[in-house]
Amino acid sequence: MALKCLPVWMVHCALLSLSALFQTPVWAVQEVRVGAAHFPPYTVRPEIGVDTGLLPQLLDALNQLQADYHFVIVPTSNARRYREFEQGRMDMVLFENPTWGWNTIAHNPVDMGLEDVEVFVAKHQPGRGQAYFDDLANKRLALFNGYHYAFAGFKTSPQFLSATFNASLTYSHAANLQMVLRGRADIALITRSHLIDLLNKNPQIEPMVLVSDRVDYIYHHYALLSPQAPIQGQQLAKMLQALRDNGQFASIFAPYKIAAVPAQVPGARPVP
Repeated sequence: MALKCLPVWMVHCALLSLSALFQTPVWAVQEVRVGAAHFPPYTVRPEIGVDTGLLPQLLDALNQLQADYHFVIVPTSNARRYREFEQGRMDMVLFENPTWGWNTIAHNPVDMGLEDVEVFVAKHQPGRGQAYFDDLANKRLALFNGYHYAFAGFKTSPQFLSATFNASLTYSHAANLQMVLRGRADIALITRSHLIDLLNKNPQIEPMVLVSDRVDYIYHHYALLSPQAPIQGQQLAKMLQALRDNGQFASIFAPYKIAAVPAQVPGARPVP
């Protein structure tokens, strides 16, 4: 029977049914909440809405790469991130390491294949060279409160660091560098990527800075996923590999000398 012989309402219903047959199903995009604590240059003051740093760049690249997941930043702090992750406020944290206090918290690690380092920084003076960093005894240190340092056995207690290493602790690498340049501290330990960022923004101080060849600690970065996260480790690993392949990884991290290294298989526990 021709459609023109049918009542108008039946023609309309038939056309809608045919249209539905050829429509591609629209699946809801799943939101992935990514915890962000102040860790320059990776994340810069997310608690006050400053949308800068490498984390926002990486999440933008992941969002542009695919349409199944939408990654959003959830501000937290270095002290609160463990508790809020465990409470389910966030699905994932990036640029972390399972050995940084996550031992008792359920998580699935995904090796990001990125490494950064912590270096020693002193004020450049005539006759002062690399040997200055060999012995930390009788030197005043400027450290970032809450960071794990190899020379201190990865202990983060401010009381221990102050009493044992004559350390002053702040929440700013920039402040620690200024303490060194003003003679209030002898050596600061600064994440190399952040030091590069500071010197790029303040080129006038670069001749005043002596940077150690000695490395205190190598940061091997992981993404830590909640067991309830909407995304699986293998899916995230494939996305990160895709960003490596298309060159976006290098464009984000290479300017800060953050090294891209071979990543472990998702789900494998790293060697501490």
